[in-house]
Amino acid sequence: MATAERGPLAELVAACLIACAVLLVRPSNAAEDLLFASKRITPEGEYTPGIEGPAVDASGNLYVVNFQRSGTIGKLAPGALQSELFTSLPADSIGNGIRVDRQGRMYIADFKKHNVWVIAPGETAPRIYFHSDQFNQPNDLAIAADGTLYASDPRFASPSGGQIWRITRGADDKGRGEVMSSTRRLGVTNGIDLSPDGATLYVSESNSRQVWAYRLDGSKLLNPRLVRGFADFEVDGLRTDASGRIYLARLSAGTIAIIAPDGSLEREVPLRGKQPTNLTFGGPDGRTVFVTQKEGRFIEAFRVDRPGREPCLQMPRMC
Repeated sequence: MATAERGPLAELVAACLIACAVLLVRPSNAAEDLLFASKRITPEGEYTPGIEGPAVDASGNLYVVNFQRSGTIGKLAPGALQSELFTSLPADSIGNGIRVDRQGRMYIADFKKHNVWVIAPGETAPRIYFHSDQFNQPNDLAIAADGTLYASDPRFASPSGGQIWRITRGADDKGRGEVMSSTRRLGVTNGIDLSPDGATLYVSESNSRQVWAYRLDGSKLLNPRLVRGFADFEVDGLRTDASGRIYLARLSAGTIAIIAPDGSLEREVPLRGKQPTNLTFGGPDGRTVFVTQKEGRFIEAFRVDRPGREPCLQMPRMC
């Protein structure tokens, strides 16, 4: 039986039908590839209002302080939808900032008892790495390629202010800390991180709503430079990416501000919750930003176009 020849319109319709069928069978990955669009990834109420200090290890596990109750550390495995208890700090200690070095050691700033704890790779028991009665309340941590820690140490009580500590590892594997000198009086020091080359330290100040840059020279903070200030809303934790941009949590604004090294504001990422306290980079390519949310007490995340500084230190091949 002879068949009629199909015209151009019929061929176009057939092609459209085939394309639609393919889309139905294989869903689009557009949502996965969408950048700077945040979504909640853990249930509300998993953490206390003190949710803080997110840090990711080389295996992709995310650690966050104050899981279910104060003084604990929660762990969110790659791809998991719920956190689990990783460990508890000794009685009366409460963690804030967490960082993980290239060898897998975890450091926790304990603002309540003036400690920096360390947990060895493969273990869960914390031991004191550094303690000082001169601490106001160690808050957040930044870590250099050689394992040097920088700790923000705010004083919220009047007269408000703060300081920055430099903590290095001694021959006995314990920390040696000193208060860094500065040519300017520091405000209420809060978020803290390094530039990709490790030469500049960025510090956010809660009271002034400003981010400052300092050139590092041993225990000296030199050449203070105002990177950017904001007219409203408190600033909190910050992290840098591999290109030197600063990601800054703006508490109550409900955004993460992305700031170029020259201080220009590239964009503000709107979040699900309105009280972001801190953030960190992670994911298999280092391009996922995890945010701790005081409002709702959950973790949210969004994808970005460049990896973070720390994932590049842990796994240089990705950068």
